[in-house]
Amino acid sequence: MNKITATATQPVQIGWRRGDPLDGLLTREWLVTNALGGYASGTVGGACTRRFHGHLIASLPAPLARTMMLNHLEEVVEADGICYRLSGDEHGGGKEIAYPESGFLEEFLLECGLPTWRFSKNGLRIEKRVMMPHLQNTTYIVYRLLEGPPGVKLKMRPSLHFRPHEGLLTYEHPHTWDVRIHDRVEIEIDDERKLPPLRLRLLGSRVALREDIRTFEHVLYRIEKSRGYEYEGPLWSPGVVEADMKIDEDCGLVASVERWDVMKALDFSVAWQAEIDRRQKLLTISEINPEREFPAQLVLAADQFLIQPHTRVADEARLRAAGDEPRTVIAGYHWFTDWGRDTMISLEGLTLATGRRREAGNILRTFSSYIKDGLIPNMFPEGEHAGLYHTADATMWFFHAVWRYFKVTNDQETIRSLIPKLLDIIDHHIRGTLFNIQVDPRDGLLSQGAEGYQLTWMDAKVDGWVVTPRRGKAVEINALYYNALRILEQLLVIHGDVENARRMDDYANRARKSFNERFWYEKGQYLYDVVDPDDPALRPNQIFSISLDFPVLDESRWRRVVEVVQQALLTPYGLRSLSRDHPDYKATYDGDLRARDAAYHQGTVWAWLIGPFIDAWIKVHPSDTDGALQLLAGFKPHLADACIGTISEIFDAEPPYHPRGCAAQAWSVAEVLRSLYKLRA
Repeated sequence: MNKITATATQPVQIGWRRGDPLDGLLTREWLVTNALGGYASGTVGGACTRRFHGHLIASLPAPLARTMMLNHLEEVVEADGICYRLSGDEHGGGKEIAYPESGFLEEFLLECGLPTWRFSKNGLRIEKRVMMPHLQNTTYIVYRLLEGPPGVKLKMRPSLHFRPHEGLLTYEHPHTWDVRIHDRVEIEIDDERKLPPLRLRLLGSRVALREDIRTFEHVLYRIEKSRGYEYEGPLWSPGVVEADMKIDEDCGLVASVERWDVMKALDFSVAWQAEIDRRQKLLTISEINPEREFPAQLVLAADQFLIQPHTRVADEARLRAAGDEPRTVIAGYHWFTDWGRDTMISLEGLTLATGRRREAGNILRTFSSYIKDGLIPNMFPEGEHAGLYHTADATMWFFHAVWRYFKVTNDQETIRSLIPKLLDIIDHHIRGTLFNIQVDPRDGLLSQGAEGYQLTWMDAKVDGWVVTPRRGKAVEINALYYNALRILEQLLVIHGDVENARRMDDYANRARKSFNERFWYEKGQYLYDVVDPDDPALRPNQIFSISLDFPVLDESRWRRVVEVVQQALLTPYGLRSLSRDHPDYKATYDGDLRARDAAYHQGTVWAWLIGPFIDAWIKVHPSDTDGALQLLAGFKPHLADACIGTISEIFDAEPPYHPRGCAAQAWSVAEVLRSLYKLRA
């Protein structure tokens, strides 16, 4: 068995150390991804507290989509007659957590973004690593004995329930399982449905599966319980994988839905080294300082969201046939797919700030192929080929992303191909398109709203209740619309279309005049959130009237708006979505689905908004780079909390600002990273 070669694996992010509170073993999570949308994830302590936790969530072609293939591993090491539990679980009735062996876990850390556990006690030292090879639905779970007596034995019990990763925990639980063992170390497991088999390749000396079938009827997923979802379900196990552990030799297993020849192509040491080399290259090409731990870790976190749209086979084939490489952005782990709005907001931070310019162009061209009725898709539902288009702002963010891409790359060919599509988008908005998205001919402002739909980024909806409908003329929609008109005007001038450039200039001048007349809320000395009807709720959306490349707000009012947002909405983790003095303000985001959605945009802090706020701050305080950097200080310790090495979607609106929502969110990472890039930190 080959050994892992010594490699500098910076950066290192500590997630838990012996002596830290035990509850961190349940509340802190790890995540590895495969650039296909598949992933492996769990708690530091090994217990599955979410229905999304598992060692192999494979990204399969539609209609299957992401599928849970290997849920849990119960891990035990025996040495000198003592049994050491490596992982926690909630089997055996599902009511009480079994923590890892007390004092055995020494530390959990990310080495170059990859999770590593180190255990030590009574002269026994063991290391565990988990990784997924790039563009494979494969997970390596590998252990190494660093120090210990002869006769150390590793025992792993895999537990399974093949289901959609977001599906019910009781989803079509099979009555029969078929286990086939080839050459002792190759195992195929099927249930009675039409899914690819789970293939397990056993690693180590004298390793084999000891058949011992068990069914755990009531496995508890405590986070799902707290969120008001189904929280108990069965798991099935074929037996226990047993391996002798030898000093400095790898043992464990490889779980995959790939072909056997693909699985066998790489030993773990080779696969690990290849992935480390790939990650080191990402750090090398990054446009920010890769020598600093904070931005370097974010560069690696950004990589988790950039994927091939592997599940939409026809779309992938169509784009490849045209000579392009399909790319998109997963909005967040664990449950989001790719969303148009999130992708366009995230593009600069995930790709341009990290030196991945080619992928930025691929993403823009991929989404341009989906334009329909002047709109890019809001989202692609899990397991479906077609996108949904119910968004008023994603398409305006598309202009923003195109412009930022062009300024960095000067890619004239891509811009030339996009200009007809950008013109078509504006013309559709002038005439009116889906969901009552249209420019009002009376004042030149962009209006939107349709019963039962939430078309802006404040898009919570539960049981038919649209929490913040914001129908009418929303402040950030019109800031984005004006910005889009100016962007298109500039691109048309560059490419010699003077007539259409003048037309965009006329639209923009009218929109700007009306915006400054209509949106200023004199009583509060800030901007209405929506006009027609007028809504004076103090929200962060007004910051976009300053932050974008072509600000729509008169410069004389910039400082006041920034001050108001700073005083009422700024926190160490982003901006509140509503001021405290509003009657609908919610201080915490918790409870069941209805309670959470009621708070989602009614006070809850959004991390991604720190980026636009810093943009506006620098425009008002152009020499205060240090002050702007200080606004990002809270995110650095956050990398050791929640999902280690990345940034959560949202936070409670009041101290201690508990992280909530998605454990890893693309635009949270992207906007912090982009801000560091902008400030050259």
